[in-house]
Amino acid sequence: MLTSLPNLLTLSRIAVIPVVVGLFYVPEAWAAYTACALFAAACITDWFDGYLARAWEQESVIGKFLDPIADKLLVAATLIMLVAFARLSGLSVLAAVVILLREVLVSGLREYLAGLNVGVPVTWMAKWKTTIQMVAIGFLIVGDYGPVHIPVTLIGTLGLWVAAILTFVTGWDYMRAGLKHMMAHQPVKPQKGAPGNPARTPG
Repeated sequence: MLTSLPNLLTLSRIAVIPVVVGLFYVPEAWAAYTACALFAAACITDWFDGYLARAWEQESVIGKFLDPIADKLLVAATLIMLVAFARLSGLSVLAAVVILLREVLVSGLREYLAGLNVGVPVTWMAKWKTTIQMVAIGFLIVGDYGPVHIPVTLIGTLGLWVAAILTFVTGWDYMRAGLKHMMAHQPVKPQKGAPGNPARTPG
């Protein structure tokens, strides 16, 4: 049911994206901190919606569909804005590229395996990756508006690189597991002359 609390929490993550994006265009410290707070709140709902759906037995098809999409939209939009406003620049942009490419890869893999009725479980390393990634992005949103005595941008950049490394490792693990299922479901081509595919005879 779309109006259940878990689904509403998921939808709230999508609804907050334009607000977070818009706050990047306000060159004030309050805007950066507000964007960071909204991003953090959205990340917290990512845990609550799944927990509540299971606890209240309100898991739904639309919830399972929207949950990963909401996460990816939020992360992708924020990373793009960080690069656009130079809060993430130079070689560090590569960390964002790795994270985004991995999300596309895993999404495509999940979609393919869903057609085979094969689920892709989330590993503990992937959960750590997500946690570190969200914290790092939060630091980068604040950026130079943070306290002078704390290297906020540096902490965020280093955290994003750690997340990118874990992203690469977990992405490879998912890909390897996916390839195993793909190879196991290779269609068998009928032999020439076999039943259902008779050999042609000169006419």
